[in-house]
Amino acid sequence: MSVTIIGAGNMGRGIGTRLVSGGHSVTYMDREPEKAKALAAEISAKARKGAKAEGVAFGSPIKDEIVFLAVPYGATGQIIERLGKQLDGKIIVDITNPLNATYSGMAVAPGTSGAEEIAKQLPADAVVLKAFNTTFAKTLVDGEVEGKQLDVFIAGDAAEPKEKVSRLVEDGGLRAIDAGALERARQLEAVGFLGIALQQELGTGFQSAWKILS
Repeated sequence: MSVTIIGAGNMGRGIGTRLVSGGHSVTYMDREPEKAKALAAEISAKARKGAKAEGVAFGSPIKDEIVFLAVPYGATGQIIERLGKQLDGKIIVDITNPLNATYSGMAVAPGTSGAEEIAKQLPADAVVLKAFNTTFAKTLVDGEVEGKQLDVFIAGDAAEPKEKVSRLVEDGGLRAIDAGALERARQLEAVGFLGIALQQELGTGFQSAWKILS
């Protein structure tokens, strides 16, 4: 598969690394085209099975079915407004954690999630999935923590899009876990917030991971 990642930051690097290492091509779209091209060149060294990476300017035509929003939650509204109909019919993967300005709590009201609010803004035929919000960028580049495979929780209301994103996850060497309907993004975002809040206390430097063991 080929995937578009909006945002050429640290999470874009981590997710893109997993995708190309699993044989899937990536197009980075960023407001700084040179940053997108530089990141594409960087991760190309880890590409397998003919996967390719390229960088383009924000607003370029989106040719891929799956689009990752690898940007801060506060930037998603402007992105959706700018891209508009380009996102219609796409599978939108929201990786954000909607934190307030002081990082002391959530920026969305109780009883909803950032993913659900994003879904309200998108064209009617776009499908939103929540994923990767509980994983940190450096752990994604490495693909593991302490020799253990990363878990990626996926929430959404549509089965086929979930299956496609699960394949991306698993081809990249990670474990995909179906977390249920899109409203489960409320709990995933709470877990994401907790993981961020604990980093200084634990001294783990954003190199820890949530893992289901049995």
